[in-house]
Amino acid sequence: MRYRIFILLSFIFLLFNRTDAQKITGCGFKVPPKSLFRTNFQSVYEAQAILKNMLDSINWKENFRVREQNGIQNAYATIINNTRWIIYDNDFLEDIDAYTATKWASISVLAHEMGHHYYNHVISGSGSTPPKEIEADAFSGYVMERLGATLQQSVAAMQAIASDKASATHPGKKDRVDAITRGWNTAKGNTTNTAPSTTPSNPTNPNNQGPVVNNPTVPNPGNPTSTDPANDPSWIALTIQSNRDETVLLSDDGRNFQNAEIKAGQAFIFKFEIYDYGWLKLKYYNGYRTYKLMHGKDYSILWNRRTGNWTVVEVPQ
Repeated sequence: MRYRIFILLSFIFLLFNRTDAQKITGCGFKVPPKSLFRTNFQSVYEAQAILKNMLDSINWKENFRVREQNGIQNAYATIINNTRWIIYDNDFLEDIDAYTATKWASISVLAHEMGHHYYNHVISGSGSTPPKEIEADAFSGYVMERLGATLQQSVAAMQAIASDKASATHPGKKDRVDAITRGWNTAKGNTTNTAPSTTPSNPTNPNNQGPVVNNPTVPNPGNPTSTDPANDPSWIALTIQSNRDETVLLSDDGRNFQNAEIKAGQAFIFKFEIYDYGWLKLKYYNGYRTYKLMHGKDYSILWNRRTGNWTVVEVPQ
């Protein structure tokens, strides 16, 4: 009996001390098990050529450098001495390919890191956030379709090694797969060789972060656009009962807010960039009150004469 108990306890100890199953990379990937077989990739993983193909697929000029750093079990985008970098572990990427049985898996990881540079995520100083990761995932799906990958190949890495549950820094697997799918579908329906919306900038211009709302004339990997947003029921129409222009605060993640001007007597029509919902902040007494707005609904901002504050109501369909 003691021998059986010892075997059971040893098994439990080994199960909960497997570092390859516990470690999560900076972009929310579970480190895959070590492959017993090496792929045919070159020692430098052909990263330069692969990333160049990505750049060509969206007509974007490279603004980053690439460096191999084996042993880190990760791939990440960063800025070092005012220079953008994509740093990757060749063995880590090969393990992902072996684990998913497709070379497209590691390519999608590099596309995700390139998305962080494309959207200037690395210059905000706030680290990883779910909206940033979703945006980079959608970018990855967009680029993967441009490179000729199927949808299944584009989501292979995320389905295999993404964390199932969301955290403070990363979304859960389902949301990430959905984002890649949206990006892939947007590229599939875009017949021109154009990049997703949001113009990239150099790290010397850290304030160019892009708008909170979608530009209705430019394709976006996270949210397919409409040629006529005013008639698209999935967009939000926000109006205010005021005889003058008013400025409100809008946010994709509930933390970083940007000004949005609502013209008197006109609807402000928009979509949030990342999810199908976002936040509106209005002054309330000596502070602010925050409201959650959903795509596919319209809202009106009303003045409450009893409290002397603005409030938000949903416009009935």
